[in-house]
This record gives sequence, C-alpha cells and structure tokens, in this order.
Amino acid sequence: MTSGDVTTQGEGASPGGPAQQWSPVRNPTRRPMLRTALTIGVAASAFLVCLLILLGILDERLTTQTLITSALMAIIPLLVIVPTFLWLDRYEAEPARYIVFAFLWGALVAVVGAFFLNTFGLKLLVEARWTDPLETGAVYLAPITEETLKGLGILLIYLLRRREFDGIIDGIVYGGLIGAGFAFSENILYLGQAYNEYGGEGLTSTFLVRGLMGPFGHPLFTALTGIGIGVAVTARRPAVRVVAILTGWFCAMLLHGLWNLTALAGMDGFFAAYVTYQVPLFLAFVGFLFWLRRREGRLMGRYLSPYADAGWLTHAEVTMLSNLQLRRAARAWARQNGGRPAKQSMDAFQDSASDLALLRSRLVRGTAEEGASEREMVLLEAITAHRRDFVGSPVT
Repeated sequence: MTSGDVTTQGEGASPGGPAQQWSPVRNPTRRPMLRTALTIGVAASAFLVCLLILLGILDERLTTQTLITSALMAIIPLLVIVPTFLWLDRYEAEPARYIVFAFLWGALVAVVGAFFLNTFGLKLLVEARWTDPLETGAVYLAPITEETLKGLGILLIYLLRRREFDGIIDGIVYGGLIGAGFAFSENILYLGQAYNEYGGEGLTSTFLVRGLMGPFGHPLFTALTGIGIGVAVTARRPAVRVVAILTGWFCAMLLHGLWNLTALAGMDGFFAAYVTYQVPLFLAFVGFLFWLRRREGRLMGRYLSPYADAGWLTHAEVTMLSNLQLRRAARAWARQNGGRPAKQSMDAFQDSASDLALLRSRLVRGTAEEGASEREMVLLEAITAHRRDFVGSPVT
C-alpha cells in the first residue's frame, strides 16, 4: 500500500457474520506488557532516587509541618493545570504511563537536576565576583538549565516512543505536564521558604503570585519546547527538525527569563508586566489550545474519510469520530445497550480509529515510521472486528 492509496474492505480482512458477543480482539493501541513493565521499572527506580534526593533537600530547609502545608497549597494549581492539558488531549489520549512519566520527570528529575546545576552555576558567579550574581542566575542561568532539563523529558518520549508522538498537541501536553510537575515541586520549596522568612503573610503573597497569578508559567514555558518538537515530528527534512526543536527551546528560555526579570522588578513592575503582556500572552495561548483541538477534529475527519470511501467505515462513523460530543454519546450508547464490555469495545474502536487517522497523516506527509503499512492493517482489522459488534455485519 502506498501513502496515496487505501486498501478496500475485503482485501485485508475476511468479513464474517454477526458477532455473538462483544469482540475479544485486543485494542492494538495498547503496548506489550513486558516492555511496559521493564520501562516502568527503570523509570520508577530513577524517580525513586530523585525523590529521595528532593526530600533530603526539602528536609534541610523546611520543618515537617511547613513541608506538608506547602505541599497541600502547591497541589491547588494542579487541579486546574492538569485537567486543562488532559482536556486538550481527548481525540487521541496519550497512554497513562507517559502522562505519569511526564509529570514525574518535571517534579523529580528536572527539579533535582536544576537545583544542583543552578547552585553550581551561582557558586561560579559568586567566585568570579560577578555583578549581581543572583539576578544573573535568575534571568539567564535558571531559564537555560530548567528549560533544558524539562525539554529533555519531551525529547526522550519523542526519541524512545516515536509512535506516541504525533505532533504539536502531544508536544504541548507532554511539555505542559512536565512544567506542571516542575512547578509543583518548586512551589513547595518557595512557599516553605516564604513562610520561614515572613510567616503567614509571606506564604499568602507567594501563593498569590505563584499559585494564582502564574500557575501556567512553567507549563507554558515548556509547552513552547513541546511545540518545537511537535513541529519536528511533522517535518521531512532533518535540518527543519533541528531548527524547530532549537527554536521552541529558545522561546521557552526567553519567555522564562522575561518572567523572572519581571519578578525582580518589584511589585509595581511585576504587576505592570503582568497586565501588559503576561495576561494577553496567556489568553492567546488558551485561544491557540481551542484552535488546536478543533483542528484535530477536522484532521480526524479528513484522514478517516478515505477509509469510509474504501468501505472500512461509514461516513456517519467518520462524523462521530471527528466530534468529541458524538464520541461521548456513542460510548454512552454502548454502555447502555451492552454494559461495560460494550463500552470497552467502543473505546477500542475509537482509539484504533484515532491512531489510524494519525498514522494516515504521517503516511501522507511521508514521515511515517518503519512498518507503518503493517500497523495500518492491524488497526483496520481491529476496527473491523470491534465495529462488527455494533452493526452486526461488515460495511459494504
């Protein structure tokens, strides 16, 4: 099969009669259990080491009571940030293990690495008798180290799990969750130090700035790196991929540095910058997220339509798969008519169709991974098996 052709129904799957039970065919979007277990084991070991180091750093600076209070307050922004990025990732939700990996990379690996690199860099500035080393560290050093370490988490997912990275939305989701994890751990330290130095008033003012006024700071910075990597995924030329990644990384560092610079300008300067460019920038980012989500729905319809023309799906099913509200209605219908097994079969049908649409987009662009045609047939056969449970016979 070429990138411009779609196999017709019957060439790749043998039609059969109505199924007597909900399809036992596995969901091909799930990954082999052994590989998953090994990956989780290695990642868990690394995260555990970083957790112990982070707890040691916090224990030196905060009492147990202050640590618990700060951690509880640091959770509050996550109740908005994490659902926002998961909301964006509804058509082709990323595997839960990669979502967890992204958050923990930011909360543990990136934070611990940035702590030591920033401390070492600041020490060098002091020893060199640099003019105002604290300001230099905040505006120049911290954005470089922190955005590099956070961006490495996105890059790892891109390099090691190429099939799970489909474009800009995935880059934003992974970058946003890494940034959210980083902000969570960093907020614990900043909130605790503010309480130690200034008491309840310092704790409240720090939470106001970091938790309420700027909760999307780190997620937004790192999402820019994710956008760069997302663009690289869709590019054919290696040079374009490198430029896209470097551009996203540079923009993340630049925005991070500007944020830290305004924080050093005093309350008047900070509020002026917050109103004049930070809020408009955030609103523009939110608008961009809405546009991306609607665009992904249109792309689902565009890349699934050829399969409907070839007989693998109906055009009504393509319409359903391209609209999140209709997807929810289909899942509710499946549960109502067939219980949990039917709901699982509908989930697998929708997941496989989403994967198929994204795979088709890569085939059309010429950026598909090795074995993409074989993967296409696996997804088509799974869709056929699962959809037969609902229509009773193959599409003709």
